[in-house]
Amino acid sequence: MTSDIMTVEKDEAAGWFRSLQDEITAAFVALEQSQTQGPMSDRAPGRFEVTPTKRTGDDGEDAGGGRMCVMRDGRVFEKVGVNVSTVYGTLGQAAQASMAARGVPGIEEDPRFWAAGISLVAHMQNPHAPAVHMNTRMFWTPGAWWFGGGADLNPCIEYAEDTAHFHDTLKAHLDPHGADLYPSLKAWADEYFYIPHRKRARGVGGVFMDDRCTGDWRADFALTQDIGRAFLPAWLPLAEKRRGMAWDEADKDAQLRHRGLYAEYNLVYDRGTKFGLATGHDPDAVLMSLPPLAKWA
Repeated sequence: MTSDIMTVEKDEAAGWFRSLQDEITAAFVALEQSQTQGPMSDRAPGRFEVTPTKRTGDDGEDAGGGRMCVMRDGRVFEKVGVNVSTVYGTLGQAAQASMAARGVPGIEEDPRFWAAGISLVAHMQNPHAPAVHMNTRMFWTPGAWWFGGGADLNPCIEYAEDTAHFHDTLKAHLDPHGADLYPSLKAWADEYFYIPHRKRARGVGGVFMDDRCTGDWRADFALTQDIGRAFLPAWLPLAEKRRGMAWDEADKDAQLRHRGLYAEYNLVYDRGTKFGLATGHDPDAVLMSLPPLAKWA
């Protein structure tokens, strides 16, 4: 990226996403190691495979990359990915048109962009332990900057108390930024994580935002950080509580069918998946969110 506009802010955001990745992966490794009783406890604890990712621009030049951390076949996690990336370059015509339609100023005259973020998806061994998604990101173009992301819970076997804990924790982290913010971002998540062709939500919701630019970069970044900070206290206690429960074939069947819903959503509707593939990012990192196994009728 040749422009030095907002260099300090970009570096701060990208660095924070990397530090959040470190914090979350350490917590996940500890969760694996502490699973010493119950289902799957006789196998070796899972470990993250860490792989650098790279994006190459249309001109063949370096266009950024990131770090992909994926754990497979652990005691608690069947598959979990926690990825960070910082990418930049020039948007293609389709992406330019999409952003122009969203009101991004000047994008067709100067289609340079910069984006950094973290993306997490966890698919669990135990069907009683809820799958979960979280991502936060910053996007910059010469005419605008904004933040986006959120978190949502995706249980195949729902527990009302788990849903309440997840939402209550998100609300507690968002309330300092304004009492109206959690209800607004919850409603946005309900709308965004809906699967029209199935006429149902993919999970029990959470919070979601996009194009967040109040004009106060520091305040918007602080909100984005608190969405990320809320993740572990919102989700980790649920995994700890459910990971040791017994399950049967019917439970596993329900999990695999729910994963089919998750795969459909991510491949058909998810904005991040579309952007990552359209801009040439590492497809393995973009499609990290897909479950290892899924089932359809």
